[in-house]
Amino acid sequence: MAPHSDSDSTGEARPAPQARVAMGKNPGRARSHNRRVLLEILRRHGPLGRKALADMVQISTQAVTNIIDELSAEGLVLDLGRKRTSRGQPPILYAINPGGAISLGIEISVGALVATVLDLGGNPREVETLQLADMAPERVLEECERLVERLSEGHGARLMGIGVVMPGPFGIEGLSGIGPTTLPGWEGVDVRRHLAQRFAVPVLVDNDANAAAMGEMLFGKGRNLSDFCLIYFGAGIGLGAFLRDQPLRGARGNAGEIGHIVVAPGGLPCQCGQAGCLERYASRHALNETLVAAGLAPADAAALHAAGHPVVAAWVAEAARHLSLMIGLVENIFDPETVILGGKLPEPLLEDILSRLAVPPSVAHRADRLQPRVQLGRTGQASAALGAAAMALHDAISPRLDIAGADEPEGPA
Repeated sequence: MAPHSDSDSTGEARPAPQARVAMGKNPGRARSHNRRVLLEILRRHGPLGRKALADMVQISTQAVTNIIDELSAEGLVLDLGRKRTSRGQPPILYAINPGGAISLGIEISVGALVATVLDLGGNPREVETLQLADMAPERVLEECERLVERLSEGHGARLMGIGVVMPGPFGIEGLSGIGPTTLPGWEGVDVRRHLAQRFAVPVLVDNDANAAAMGEMLFGKGRNLSDFCLIYFGAGIGLGAFLRDQPLRGARGNAGEIGHIVVAPGGLPCQCGQAGCLERYASRHALNETLVAAGLAPADAAALHAAGHPVVAAWVAEAARHLSLMIGLVENIFDPETVILGGKLPEPLLEDILSRLAVPPSVAHRADRLQPRVQLGRTGQASAALGAAAMALHDAISPRLDIAGADEPEGPA
């Protein structure tokens, strides 16, 4: 939902004073930047007129008119006509055209592909899950191509970009490609280049936790927050973070690799070579492993939890204990407005973990909080795939990424 807007004497809507907007640039060489600025403002604030846009972005009204005409011709912006007001000449309002373009997100996880379609308004149009027994790169890339072809043709809109996410860490000797929560054999596979050459659109590659945080930032619990962290339960467990509205990625896309932080020294052995890693106690794989050891089926986790089965109850209690310490650590390092829990664990289990948390005192323990210290996400079990599509959408319309450039590390290369 767009933030509350006020009106000026001409009746044009203006964003609330606290809203932050990127500034435009008048030189012709900045046209691409200005296009992104205007798309981002219309996405965030809803319908606006040309004068309001020009005042917000600090470029000329004529420059706004030229770009709006261009975006309208491309089907990305809609002319909503004049807004009737009691004061001044009613302005013509413009808005994002949700059906004007789409982005695709693909999550490559252990044993499955999940694909999502977002329209330009950030609305999910479709989610498709494909189970795969063979996770060899050649096989998976063929299926990714088929998914992109089928989904993009099915929606009949311009494809703005593709986001691909997979479990990390990326390119770390002794960690990457090792263990049941990663993808063995993917070292050196350039997913971005392969799909970009095949479909001639921008392709971004990131880890699943970063992508899930992007989804929460665009249309989940992080939508109106500048600083938040998301703990993502995939097969393993990772951390995605936004700090001052920017994703925290690290030099090689591995920031937030909390799954391999030791929380129980001398504890359960981990495939990374350490013992007592968080991933061994508070991940979906850890839950599945616990169920199998007890002679129970991982597919029955939600039903067993609903029935109060002691094995599941004990796992939830232990996971919450280790997560409580990790959340306190995350708060002290990043000072987020809130920590969000999300991912592929069934929501009732996430709710139970949340209710059992006993987070120690940290810099987040203060009386003037506006957000809970910890809360559940809003994007569901497809959050990483949704975030992948959101990542591509964000890249297409965010003016900030003009500065970041396309040569940043994009995960496995």
